[in-house]
Amino acid sequence: MKAIKFRLIVMNFLIFAVWGAYLCSLGIYLGRIGMGANIGKFFAIQGIVSLFMPALMGIVADRWIPAQKLLGICHFIAAIFMALAGYMGMKYGADVTFGQLFPYYAISVAFFMPTIALGNSVSYNALNQAGLDTVKAFPPIRVFGTIGFILSMWIVNFTGYKNGYEQLFVSAAWGIILAIYAFTLPNCPVNKNVESKSFVDTFGLRAFALFKDARMAVFFIFSFLLGMCLQVTNGFATPFLDAFGQSPEYANAFAVKNNVFLSSISQVSETLCILLIPFFLRKFGIKKVMLIAFGAWALRFFFLGAGGPTGFGLVLFILSMIVYGVAFDFFNISGSLFVDQNTDEKIRSSAQGVFMMMTNGLGATIGSFCAQAVVNHFTLGKADFNELMTGWSNAWYVFAAFALVVGILFAILFKYKHEPEKK
Repeated sequence: MKAIKFRLIVMNFLIFAVWGAYLCSLGIYLGRIGMGANIGKFFAIQGIVSLFMPALMGIVADRWIPAQKLLGICHFIAAIFMALAGYMGMKYGADVTFGQLFPYYAISVAFFMPTIALGNSVSYNALNQAGLDTVKAFPPIRVFGTIGFILSMWIVNFTGYKNGYEQLFVSAAWGIILAIYAFTLPNCPVNKNVESKSFVDTFGLRAFALFKDARMAVFFIFSFLLGMCLQVTNGFATPFLDAFGQSPEYANAFAVKNNVFLSSISQVSETLCILLIPFFLRKFGIKKVMLIAFGAWALRFFFLGAGGPTGFGLVLFILSMIVYGVAFDFFNISGSLFVDQNTDEKIRSSAQGVFMMMTNGLGATIGSFCAQAVVNHFTLGKADFNELMTGWSNAWYVFAAFALVVGILFAILFKYKHEPEKK
């Protein structure tokens, strides 16, 4: 049993190490090669492919290719195309164009995003085969995914790869290792004789009937609105910190030279805040917990806008990283639990798919494009350093105001009475 847990720990570590190599540092590289105005597109593609690729790969894993082998195949393809993106960056340097870089990156992301769900399937299957309780055994295993993400961030930070195309090669290297390792994992069964289902059932679309329930409709709509916040700091926090380096006063500040390391505090906080969710849900219920998440997002953005790389400003930056754990976990995990507890068993998995589609799919995609428009409006063409940083601060304040206003509307429109005895 310990052996299978360790093997799953390694798998989860590698999956998220692939992602951590570039997710929070890609914006720095894009900004340095003159693609700062396209950061939103690079992050929006993750949401776009999340609308259909996980479902498609899930069908393939159920019917034709065992999940562990498909996991390896997807990571191999993703690694090859991420390496090709890195090669384009290496070959053309600062002259690399959007058309030379983005297509390879987009294909890589398209094959990476389904692997999070595939990894979960491999874990659940292996734990069940070992006779273990997945509810108790999986969370401690999944934590090592976040540890892999953090370690990968530290590698690109302290090697300086965060500034260039090298981070793409680091991601590709992790992916190749995982692609090979995945083929050694316990076999997952496939059902080639599975009963034919309608298009609606195959893609879980029947769960959209939940929108007929006014309370669930409001919940999903606000999940979409809050989902718009998800990729904002992933895409723009480190380029913002990097911009301080244009001033001799801040160029050698620890927060500027190690901006990706500073951002990793967010993931550490995320890991720790998971432990707070059961208590807060039992004590306050989903509405108050979600309101806390809205407030945490507003604080996250406000602290970034008001902060700076030294002195009290650095304290505000660190606070923005710490509060991220509450903002992310109290929304994503608590929201998922609410969906699980308030949907019929027959469509529970599909309902989770709708929740993910509204947040990480539509919300994150539209949020990335909108965030790019806001950042462009306040920062493009600002040659003066003080004007540029004032523009960045104003952009963060706009994001903070958005989260605050949406939170107030949620408090008014979402009707929910907490019943502690059901928690």
